[in-house]
Amino acid sequence: MGCDRNCGLIAGAVIGAVLAVFGGILMPVGDMLIEKTIKKEVVLEEGTIAYQNWVKTGTDVYRQFWIFDVQNPQEVTVNSSNIKVKQKGPYTYRVRYLAKDNVTQDPKTHTVSFVQPNGAIFERSLSVGPEDDNITVLNLAVAAAPHLYPNSFVQGILNGLIKRSKSSMFQTRTVKELLWGYTDPFLSLVPYPIPTTIGVFYPYNNTVDGVFKVYTGRDNISKVAIIDTYKGKKNLSYWPSYCDMINGTDAASFPPFIEKTRVLQFFSSDICRSIYAVFGSEVNLKGIPVYRFVLPAKAFASPLQNPDNHCFCTEKVISMNCTLFGVLDIGKCKEGKPVYISLPHFLHASPEISQVIDGLHPNEEEHRTYLDVEPITGFTLQFAKRLQVNILVKPAKKIDALKRLKHNYLVPILWLNETGTIGDEKAEMFRNKVTGKINMLGMVEMVLLVVGVVMFVAFMISYCACKSKKVK
Repeated sequence: MGCDRNCGLIAGAVIGAVLAVFGGILMPVGDMLIEKTIKKEVVLEEGTIAYQNWVKTGTDVYRQFWIFDVQNPQEVTVNSSNIKVKQKGPYTYRVRYLAKDNVTQDPKTHTVSFVQPNGAIFERSLSVGPEDDNITVLNLAVAAAPHLYPNSFVQGILNGLIKRSKSSMFQTRTVKELLWGYTDPFLSLVPYPIPTTIGVFYPYNNTVDGVFKVYTGRDNISKVAIIDTYKGKKNLSYWPSYCDMINGTDAASFPPFIEKTRVLQFFSSDICRSIYAVFGSEVNLKGIPVYRFVLPAKAFASPLQNPDNHCFCTEKVISMNCTLFGVLDIGKCKEGKPVYISLPHFLHASPEISQVIDGLHPNEEEHRTYLDVEPITGFTLQFAKRLQVNILVKPAKKIDALKRLKHNYLVPILWLNETGTIGDEKAEMFRNKVTGKINMLGMVEMVLLVVGVVMFVAFMISYCACKSKKVK
């Protein structure tokens, strides 16, 4: 009888040890299986989960615009007063709903090339008003004239055309015209052939961005989705030195197995440069644990604060020997027009820039850019890209509409918030196919290990207790 009990206790201890060892072995083996599956599924080739989502995103992407309505145009033109603005919005459009086009695989270089068609559909139900709402904004053509034609004789001729067209420093336009284009009366009078249609995003509908060529990750998973060339070039030809490089992905996804210490690099054609995001916090998105990466203030810092930014500085009047920060001159990328990009409401920008603009209220929560990335696959499941478009206006003695200005203005035109969040259906699929399986495997490993250890310890204690009782 005693032997049977002892044998049973030893058998229980052995089973516990086997379970614990099996649980321990399953951890590296399970991790290896997960890694193998992920490496297979994130490659950008037909038949993988990544490829399906990459060709046509299953996420609804919206671009919201807040436009700065100028409250005192006459005061500014006559007295060079501070510009009083009031933001109106959002005016919301659905974008990125078109699948990638001209998708061509190159098995030799393990790359795939494509273009991204552009389209915007107005969403009235998500907007503050219709597209034909009138807004008073800077006159884009008049403001750009002195930058494009610095010669005083030419400016004198242009001044005559500006007056004939009854144009001034400010204009009233509909939201649709300002965003997507209108025929400018001043440009229509210019006697030689130039484009007469202008708008902040003109042309956009029925255009494409690219050609992009990205790595599929077939030969090296750490290169998946990383851009090899953009429009056939590895560099942009806008910036000196390394600032001109095209780095990282397009931000829709990143190479898998992301750690919090990683800096996520991506290229944005909207701002004509590569930029980066750093880990901010852990977020639970529809039951999926994700890492929130945010654009740091350092990315827009002056070369004094961040020497790495020295090649983004241009020696225009606004730069004050490159000591100002928070704005990026993208004029070279926009055919010499005085376009500057910043975060909305000049968040993280030098106070001097916004001191001539009244009505701005920068807010970290509303105006920062972030990406919510699932760390195992590297897929971006939610994002918010926030940007502000500004135009530099400077006094011009030969142009009546600008001659009374006493200083430069960096005039905010609008800011946009482009957002996308994984849909409920896709989130459920993602939980079932990816995070659910990983969590289940982790739970099985842990249960085996814990139960095994508890069994082993319990049976061994019982066995030792029986032994000592028998000896007594």
